[in-house]
Amino acid sequence: MSARSLPWPLLVVTDRHGSERPLADTVTACLTGGARWIWFRDRDMAEAERRRLGARLRDLTRSAGAVLTVGGDVDLAAELEADGVHLSGARLDRIGAARARLGPGALIGLSAHSVAEVARAGAEGADYATLSPIFASASKPGYGPALGPDTIRAAAGTGLPVVALGGVSAEQAAECRSAGATTLAVMGGPMRAADPEAEIRRLLKAWRDAA
Repeated sequence: MSARSLPWPLLVVTDRHGSERPLADTVTACLTGGARWIWFRDRDMAEAERRRLGARLRDLTRSAGAVLTVGGDVDLAAELEADGVHLSGARLDRIGAARARLGPGALIGLSAHSVAEVARAGAEGADYATLSPIFASASKPGYGPALGPDTIRAAAGTGLPVVALGGVSAEQAAECRSAGATTLAVMGGPMRAADPEAEIRRLLKAWRDAA
């Protein structure tokens, strides 16, 4: 099990369909607001287009002193020299291969939807797991009933850093943090916000106030 800690209170998950703004502009606003961890999730793109957008996001995150995780594509993460990769729960067997390809310092994460999946991710050497959906989510409606903060608490007991995902807003920051989440993951809020920078600042303040 990884002993890595997660120093970032917020993980911003990209969704270029969330707004008419170019995704790079939304990510720029999030970084200006204080976000320091971006998950480039958009996978419904042509390969060349995704590579170009990934390179743009890599440059933006590097300029801000932030980290970039690429969703699902170890080869693209390696090509971009990204900070890590985020794998689906169905790719549990890929954790070791991703580590070998990206190096020992890479940030390897896994999507989990139960305490058992978080435990398995830790046993396979992941650095963290997103646990979802914690609350009802408009962005990810097909992942089953809301798990709630008690599931965060149980998952945190496995020893693997837990990133709370799904319907999480500033109003739930205190619940998630007190239950043991190390980080909040947000997508729809900042992606759809009229002012993503202000939304990120609001989320970060709620996290700090919950300490």
